[in-house]
Amino acid sequence: MNTVPRPMSDGALSGVRDAVPMVVGILPFGLIFGTLAGPAGLPPWATLAMSALVYAGSAQFIAVTLLAAGASVPVILATTLIVNLRHMLYSATMSPHVSGLPRAWRAFLGFFLTDEAFALIYNRFSSPRGSVDRPRYYLGVALTLFLAWTGSTAVGVLLGNIVPGIQHWGLEFAMVASFVGIVVPQLKNRAQIGAALTAGIVALLAHGLPYQLGLMVAALTAVAVGVVLERPAEEAA
Repeated sequence: MNTVPRPMSDGALSGVRDAVPMVVGILPFGLIFGTLAGPAGLPPWATLAMSALVYAGSAQFIAVTLLAAGASVPVILATTLIVNLRHMLYSATMSPHVSGLPRAWRAFLGFFLTDEAFALIYNRFSSPRGSVDRPRYYLGVALTLFLAWTGSTAVGVLLGNIVPGIQHWGLEFAMVASFVGIVVPQLKNRAQIGAALTAGIVALLAHGLPYQLGLMVAALTAVAVGVVLERPAEEAA
């Protein structure tokens, strides 16, 4: 029986649809960053340029916090580098799914590999759901999240001068809730559950470490626990 081929745009549209729920969490986070950057000493153009060119929410928050505290440029660069080392794990995980793409495609899409994009894209690529045009799906997710982040940053810059104290409203909870909602359903075996619980516990215990090192300690510890828990299952198989 002949099947009707999917239009090439279907991948991008599917990516946009899947990314829309995550936008709900990104918008308040971007608003808060936009309101914090001004008091930290960044002019509006630099704030928007950071969101467009750096495009790393946690690193941007840390950078403006250190900037406000008078930290030197080398300290800011080193700290944000450490925080963003987790993207090496994301890239290694995604590599089998994009290895067939041209190098230019991989380099372009790699820029958009944020926490939220990784959760959505890896979930779709590794799920048994219907096939999708992977480069275009990735692009649909990536551009939707990118526009949400840069757009909300711009709105935050404007609101920062109109609504004082908006950064203290607790809006960042929306992003945490959205990300938890995506990650938790993917915990389907004891290795994944153990790694997730370990990451959460270690992150809390190591929260006081300087330069956000607690995040890397939590990630590496969780990976080690996941590997250990997965070995008996593989040996039994």
